[in-house]
Amino acid sequence: MSLKVIGAGFGRTGTYSLKSALEQLGFAKCYHMKVVNLHGSHPRMWIDAFDGKPVDWDALFQGYQATVDWPSCTFYRQLMQHYPQAKIILTVRDPDKWHESGLRTIHSYASGKQGTMKWISRLNPKSRALRRMRRHIVWNGTFHGRFEDKQESIAVYQRHNEEVMRIVPQDRLLVYEVGDGWEPLCEFLGVPVPEDTPFPRLHTSKEYLNLINARRRAKSVK
Repeated sequence: MSLKVIGAGFGRTGTYSLKSALEQLGFAKCYHMKVVNLHGSHPRMWIDAFDGKPVDWDALFQGYQATVDWPSCTFYRQLMQHYPQAKIILTVRDPDKWHESGLRTIHSYASGKQGTMKWISRLNPKSRALRRMRRHIVWNGTFHGRFEDKQESIAVYQRHNEEVMRIVPQDRLLVYEVGDGWEPLCEFLGVPVPEDTPFPRLHTSKEYLNLINARRRAKSVK
C-alpha cells in the first residue's frame, strides 16, 4: 500500500473533515495529526525528517492511503516525489478566519492557554512527545515562534499556499475549500459522489474547545 492522496494544506483549513471524507470515499486509512499519537515512534521520525535526517516514508505510512494536516503537509514536496502517482489536495480558507481559528484552538492548547497548563504537565510520555513534535515542526519550525503575530502568520500561510500552487503540477493538484462539498473532490479523485451522504463537517472551533475543556475538567479531578 502507498499514499494515493497527499494533503498540502495547513491545519485548521478543514483537514479533519477532509480526512473523514477521504476515508468515506475509500482512501482508508487517512493519516492526520490526531493519529500521530497512536504510533509511539512517529513523533521522533517527524522531527528527524524536519531536521533533514533520512526517513522511511513507506514504514511511516504503512497501512495508510492518504495523509492530511500537519505534520505531513510540511513535507508535501518530499512526499509527492516519493509517491509520484499520488494526487495533492491544498485545503484553503479565508486567511483571517484561518488565523482566528488556529489561535483559539490548536495554538491556545499548545501554549497552555484556556486553562490547560495545569494538566499538560501530567500528560503521559506519548502525549509529551507529540507536543514536542508540534512545537518543533509547527510553532517554532513553520511560524518561528510568532503564531500570535497575525500579520506574520498569515504571510507564512499565504507563502505556503502560493508555493504549493507553483510547485505541484496542475494535473496533480486540487485547490479545495471543504465548503465546496463532494463534487469537486470526487471529480478530482475519479470516484463517484456518495449518494444521500452529507459532506462531513468536523472539528469546528466550538467542538475543539469543548473537547479541550472536557479533557481539562477530567484531568483536574484526578
